[in-house]
Amino acid sequence: MIKVAHFSDLHYGPKNLEEADRCFDAAVSDAIASGVQCAVITGDSTDHALDAHQPVVRALAQQVQRLADHCPVLMLQGTFSHEPPGFLRMLAMVGSKYPITVADGVASFGLLSDGSAIEKMRSGGDYKLVFHALPTLNKAALAALSGQVADGAVHTQARAIIARLLESWAPVNVALRSKGIPSMVLSHGTVFNSVSEHGVPMSGTDHELDLGALFASDASGVALGHIHKQQDWVDTGSGHRQVVAYPGSIGRFHHGELGEKHWLLWSLDAEGAEIEKCPTPARRTVDLVFDGVPDLEKLRELSAGLKGADVRLRYEVDEESRQKVDRAALRAVLEEAGVKDVQIEGKTLIVQRQRAAGISTASLEEKMALWCAATNTLNVHELQQRLSILLNNDPAAITKTVLDQLEKQSKPPEAEPVSAENAETGEELIVELF
Repeated sequence: MIKVAHFSDLHYGPKNLEEADRCFDAAVSDAIASGVQCAVITGDSTDHALDAHQPVVRALAQQVQRLADHCPVLMLQGTFSHEPPGFLRMLAMVGSKYPITVADGVASFGLLSDGSAIEKMRSGGDYKLVFHALPTLNKAALAALSGQVADGAVHTQARAIIARLLESWAPVNVALRSKGIPSMVLSHGTVFNSVSEHGVPMSGTDHELDLGALFASDASGVALGHIHKQQDWVDTGSGHRQVVAYPGSIGRFHHGELGEKHWLLWSLDAEGAEIEKCPTPARRTVDLVFDGVPDLEKLRELSAGLKGADVRLRYEVDEESRQKVDRAALRAVLEEAGVKDVQIEGKTLIVQRQRAAGISTASLEEKMALWCAATNTLNVHELQQRLSILLNNDPAAITKTVLDQLEKQSKPPEAEPVSAENAETGEELIVELF
């Protein structure tokens, strides 16, 4: 059996340096202790373009060098936005006991029988393991594979183009297996219906890898990169055990990522492949969610036992309650609990006013009754009577009626005669007109 260490999606960058280097350092140490005979890194070693003088590049180079001092290393080109073309060539120049080989185009490589190097396959070479590399391809590379003009249609047909390439490797792998030589396909891309690290099925039409086509390559193992969640598939229908596997990202770089983080230890021979999932010391992330203004006492209860964890606190409040959220106090509670990193995400819900049910009824009297009920207004009957007067009478007639009532009310009542008793005491009679 040949043992191969499989790492992927290291995502070295200034922001991820602590997480990536801690996890990759532990994985390299475990791989060396396991006695692997070679190692593959299937893309996205960096998170974005980096300058050669940056400390993060030195940290990555030191880990790759440490690995290459133990065994030959093959590095696959990943997503161009993460791993700019040409960057891996610089790592290939790092001095080490065994060579660091770069696969930045479609090609086949072989691990020499003496285990001294991984080289591009040549006629007459003596190999004990063969790799078929299918790195990230740009539109021009896809056009070259298909023989078409590099237009938009080429990119939409990527899955079919790549499927034909994978199937073309099948006769080679069958011939190798007949000689007792196992083979692996190395690729960086998305398998249709795989699952992302956040549990989202990848079912888009632009996903370039098809599981059936990967198995159709007839390789013992297919080592993939790009998806950050570890997952694998097994098929024994071809008479030998085939495994397709993502190790997932080396560390936990985002909140909400599902499952543990791993590197994979492959054991291969002509009869098939087996994988062992080896965990890495990825950081612990926790999400705390509040529906409404976060309660500080409740937060203190929840934060017990979160020492050393990275916490994301999420809350949703309406516009009226937005000012009640004290983000500084929330952060202070979590920091007092020993939380390593605090991320607070608030969402303000827009208040939408809704018309009262039944407000569109035909009668204005009914609408007034509904409005009075909604606003707790009294004397509904009297208001409806006045509304009826306004609706059913001429404005001039309504005015005359009101004026007549006011004139009648303004006439003083006849005064009562003053009694002698009242006159003697000098008391005045007060007549109330209203």
